[in-house]
Amino acid sequence: MILVRGLKLPPDAPAELLPALAAKKLRVPVSEIRDWKLVKRSLDARKKPDIFYICSVAVSLRGDEKKLLARLKDRDALPYEEPVYDIPSVEPPETRPVVVGFGPAGIFAALLLALAGAKPIVLERGQDALKRRAAVEAFRNGGPLDPENNVQFGEGGAGTFSDGKLNTGTHDRRISFVLRQFFLHGAPESVVYDAKPHLGTDVLVDVVQNFRRTILTHGGEIRFGSRLERLILRGGAVAGAVVRGPEGPYELPCERLILAIGHSARDTFLALHEQGVAMEPKAFSMGVRIEHRQESVDLAQYGRLRGNLPAADYALNVHLPDGTSAYTFCMCPGGEVFAAASEPGGVVTNGMSYSARDGENANSALLVTLKPADFPEDDVFSGLRWQRRIEQAAYAAGGGDYRAPAQLAGDFLAGRPSEGPGSVRPSYRPGVVWCDLHSLLPARITGVLEQAIPALGKKLRGFDAPDAVLTAPETRSSSPVRILRGAGCEAAIRGLYPCGEGAGYAGGITSAAVDGLRCAEAVLAEMKSEE
Repeated sequence: MILVRGLKLPPDAPAELLPALAAKKLRVPVSEIRDWKLVKRSLDARKKPDIFYICSVAVSLRGDEKKLLARLKDRDALPYEEPVYDIPSVEPPETRPVVVGFGPAGIFAALLLALAGAKPIVLERGQDALKRRAAVEAFRNGGPLDPENNVQFGEGGAGTFSDGKLNTGTHDRRISFVLRQFFLHGAPESVVYDAKPHLGTDVLVDVVQNFRRTILTHGGEIRFGSRLERLILRGGAVAGAVVRGPEGPYELPCERLILAIGHSARDTFLALHEQGVAMEPKAFSMGVRIEHRQESVDLAQYGRLRGNLPAADYALNVHLPDGTSAYTFCMCPGGEVFAAASEPGGVVTNGMSYSARDGENANSALLVTLKPADFPEDDVFSGLRWQRRIEQAAYAAGGGDYRAPAQLAGDFLAGRPSEGPGSVRPSYRPGVVWCDLHSLLPARITGVLEQAIPALGKKLRGFDAPDAVLTAPETRSSSPVRILRGAGCEAAIRGLYPCGEGAGYAGGITSAAVDGLRCAEAVLAEMKSEE
């Protein structure tokens, strides 16, 4: 096949025009194209309002493709091969591998192990997606927080209640397999070729259940309501796990354990550290969610109302003169600011969108990069404790019922408390309490945000609008701790494979899924060597 790049397609034009555009680029009649597929699509809005998609298409021709490419000598026409991801095959082991956590890293680790015949056992402290969704919605409506079943814990992990972005900045060979699996498990086919694929919470809830069904069909087992309490170690190696399940604690024998616990399993971090699992503090970010009207973002990005274009997004960053930096993360077009607490007595915010992205507001995390040298104390869990203190202060400031502290951007920059919203109605449930965020957030964060908001307003018109809403705190963007592992993904404790975002090796759904595959590959290689 031949990959033809740089094809311009108007937003309202059907994809069926692409073969003709590819044929024109290749200087052949369209009848010469035997088959085609859309490989990549990205929206180009740099010359607004002249907006179009840039597409790459793979075509197979009836004639000699090598001769055609040699004659053309066009950098936008080159050989194309379908990416292949080989799944090994192993004999079912006597002691089954264990995966702790069923977020993106755990799902893909368990998926690969199951497809290879290893019959993994998955331990997930939260509940299945449907029970989890009900608990999360009850909490947002003012009900109690379930510390074991919430936005952070349960089937699908923290990413299930997000915008569901599947784009990543890496070019790992495993990414095409990950995206293909999302499609095969219920995501729209566009996730395979869109430059910025996303699913939305409503689709993710169904997709993660389909992954579970595939794992079960291939001999895997998933135990919900099952929390890892500690490892059983013998001779510097994993020999089992102590698990607290619905019926109480029990011992589970295992020789290989993939630890995909996510970035919010603080109790598990502490327990493992006490057992000698090596960890180190790592840089992470904290800040606020900033919320605008989606219409304002559309106008800034497209130069007009979006019409048939997708809800506009943005990704911004700024490096400030004093050496500090800030950036936006997890931008949710047409989304909501979400209550994401996992511990009683703490407020945490996140962002979420449905697949249609048709909400009134847009929001994103506005984060300050924090290094271990910035942490209040000098030990492994200083960053974790800093997160918790801010979350607890937000809970107190919000009145003790999980309402979130909020302030208008104009008031924040002027240093005065806010008394109510402007044109942007805050979407956070169960509600917000208007205040001055300087009394809640550390000066290390507010000082950077004071500089960053006007600077980012120069990059995106209206970003620094006075009535943009800042809702705090955004503390769980990534893990403040890294669990150390070697080049083969194995920790110093043999048979232990720290994995994913919680272990400090990923930063989003797709990169966590890739790391889950990477760790499962290491486990399967060890199993193959023993056959």
